[in-house]
Amino acid sequence: MPLPIEDYALIGDGHTAALVGRDGSIDWMCAPRFDGGACFAALLGDEGNGRWQIAPAAEHWHSRRRYRDGTLILETEFRTDTGTVRVIDCMPRRGTRRDILRIVEGVQGTVTMQFELIVRFDYGQIVPWVRRDDGILLMTAGPDTLELRTPVRTHGERMTTLATFDVAAGARVPFLLSYRLSHQDPYPPLDPEEALAETEAGWRAWSGRCSYDGRWKTEVLRSLITLKALIFAPTGGIVAAPTTSLPEQWGGVRNWDYRYCWLRDATFTLNSLLLAGYTEEAVAWRLWLERAVAGRPGDLQTLYSVTGERRLDERELGWLAGYEGAAPVRIGNAATEQFQLDVYGEVMDMLHLARAVNLEPEPHVWQVQLELLDFLESHWHEPDEGIWEIRGERRHFTHSKVMAWVAFDRAVVSVEKFGMEGPVERWRAVRDEIHAQVCSAGFDAQRGCFVQHYGSTDLDASLLLLPLVGFLPADDPRVVATVDAIQRDLVVDGLVRRYPSESGVDGLPPGEGTFLPCSFWLADCLAVIGRRHDAETLFAQLLALANDVGLLSEEYDPRGGGRMLGNFPQALTHMALVNTARLLSLPQHQVTSRDRHAGHPAAVRHTSWWSAPHRRMRRPEA
Repeated sequence: MPLPIEDYALIGDGHTAALVGRDGSIDWMCAPRFDGGACFAALLGDEGNGRWQIAPAAEHWHSRRRYRDGTLILETEFRTDTGTVRVIDCMPRRGTRRDILRIVEGVQGTVTMQFELIVRFDYGQIVPWVRRDDGILLMTAGPDTLELRTPVRTHGERMTTLATFDVAAGARVPFLLSYRLSHQDPYPPLDPEEALAETEAGWRAWSGRCSYDGRWKTEVLRSLITLKALIFAPTGGIVAAPTTSLPEQWGGVRNWDYRYCWLRDATFTLNSLLLAGYTEEAVAWRLWLERAVAGRPGDLQTLYSVTGERRLDERELGWLAGYEGAAPVRIGNAATEQFQLDVYGEVMDMLHLARAVNLEPEPHVWQVQLELLDFLESHWHEPDEGIWEIRGERRHFTHSKVMAWVAFDRAVVSVEKFGMEGPVERWRAVRDEIHAQVCSAGFDAQRGCFVQHYGSTDLDASLLLLPLVGFLPADDPRVVATVDAIQRDLVVDGLVRRYPSESGVDGLPPGEGTFLPCSFWLADCLAVIGRRHDAETLFAQLLALANDVGLLSEEYDPRGGGRMLGNFPQALTHMALVNTARLLSLPQHQVTSRDRHAGHPAAVRHTSWWSAPHRRMRRPEA
């Protein structure tokens, strides 16, 4: 059985990633990229679906682990009755190579270790042919080959590669597992110690570029390193998570594939990268988005592959039992076929922010934006599946309409502030019409707060974004009342549910955990409405939920044993952490900015060239 989600750590190389358990087992890895077929899929089944474990042979041992400072190099220390060993795990970033490097280091005494390698390609289904060639163990099936290089003598048994070896204090025993396409030639030898040193130096150099100078820098840097690990280096696309089908509900069907790039995360992503000075990654993300959205406006999707592919057909893998029995296991994501109005606002907002900080988009991008606005002008009245990608009937979701407002608002500001050309008077009229409609149809006068969708009395955590995107001032009584209502009706043990799943609005069985990004949004709202102490208290609670190596999932179950839920680690959660840390590091007078065009007060727009008191955009001095 797989470990609790929080017992895993992440390693990655800018193309794919792996989850390493505190028991020394790699239970999940896809190759050759994030959305490729898994060769280790024990996370969603059992060890027979593929894993790679290096751990003490003793029945009893204790482990502790850490990342080396400023890196994604994981060290797991095992203590036994006979001694202590350290397993060092990383994925070197070396061009087209896809390698997992594991070095077992003797720390004290002598420890007998056991090695178990079970390779099952195509998500745990296909058993490879295994042979030796010049000291290399080759495992091949169809297009895939894994190569194992190690001085340890291994043997095969029950379609598993096994070994037992002793490690004394001071000894270092390397294992290098390399993926390649089966028709390619084997990789040249790689010196393990040299590769480890290069990997550490590379990560430390990257972390050393971090310009974030606010509070909670350790937690912020760990989140940024996690985000870096989720960037597909060749294109700049950032996957929402490296996993699929980790459940949002114990034993339930809320199991989705998150190994893709969501447009919805665009502004959050750009903001968190720029806050820390990672301009190169921010530009790469913006360029990925520009390529992905090219085409007819009506064909805009909410998510794409890491290379911008659109066809991500959803399938179920019946041979995998699911994490702790949560089935079905899915690959692909049918949300690509949904109509989601809010993504138009998110794209416009991200490109607006890019211009605001002088990451000027390509000249043709404004024409793309004009076409998106033309389409949105004709379709914003329509119902959609909304931010939570419901699988029930379409509705007029308040958040979707607000993000349509954002699209036209940012277009107007682009004309006013950046000299772009367009029918600004018409856009102002549409913006005002949407605003009036939301404040009427999306507001429940009896409850005194905004609601999930028109005609509903239910709340939705996405309403926390109203003041953060500038739709209304944070101190507007309707905003304050909505925040209070969400705290009253959607908060469980301090954490925020997305919406009442028992309402049936999403077309799925009820029940899921609290949603961590929304909980960070609540902290943001508490800060901007002047409840700074409450915001910092909630932020501290959220930071305490991270596992021992600083990673967070998508959801959390505070009443089911206090465990993480959902895909892991979750990019949006770590983006939200960075943005909230920045917000709470600002002086209070900046946090409570009232300009409705300023958007999220934690944004990079809070720099010396975002002028008080109205915080209108100025260009930096040359």
